[in-house]
Amino acid sequence: MRAGKSMDLVIMREATEGFYADRNMTRGSGECMPSADMALATRKITRRCSERIARASFELAMTRRKKVTAIHKVNCFLMTDGLFLEAVRQVGREFPEVALDELLVDASTAYLVRTPERFDVICATNFFGDILSDLASELSGGLGLAGSINASATHCCAQAQHGSAPDIAGQNIANPTSMILSIAMLLDWMATRHGEPVFHQASMAIERATDTVLADPAARTRDLGGPMRTDQFARRVAQAIVD
Repeated sequence: MRAGKSMDLVIMREATEGFYADRNMTRGSGECMPSADMALATRKITRRCSERIARASFELAMTRRKKVTAIHKVNCFLMTDGLFLEAVRQVGREFPEVALDELLVDASTAYLVRTPERFDVICATNFFGDILSDLASELSGGLGLAGSINASATHCCAQAQHGSAPDIAGQNIANPTSMILSIAMLLDWMATRHGEPVFHQASMAIERATDTVLADPAARTRDLGGPMRTDQFARRVAQAIVD
């Protein structure tokens, strides 16, 4: 990220539909090939899921800087993104204290690079949110830095934002920060859902310890220009929690 720029944002994406062929059909795939030279993909957008991710976004924004940016491409996807935006606007009326901004997905990539501080909570369909999350992570310093969770109203699991890295499996060189921060997010989710402040305290302790270790260039993993291996970095974070 350029000097003088800052970024503090959360990307909320609906993970159960959108341009993900395996999530759009009761039976079979959402992709097909009518001929050897033509491939088609089905995009599913529902009002229920659009309202669900919108409400979660506005609720989160109420605890932050009270701004939601809805990401879309309605000039091309008139019906699917049209339905998504309609649902977001409808939910937004329930949160008059939260400002709603609507931004084309291609323009949002430029603004993330140029003025990342304009974003607070980004609300997106699955595919757009997937792409923007990688861009935001890289802007923060690397794909291995951003935590994430998959959360419903009743269940939650921690998952490294960048996904798997089979090309470096077993080499003890991966950056574990994303997974560590994902666990912190999971603990915070549990604190909110179950009314257990001790989980929130644990989450904050993990975040502070991770920030402390990352502030030292000599304690960073190889992808960030440091010498630490995966287990060495993890032990540094664990010790920082104790300290």
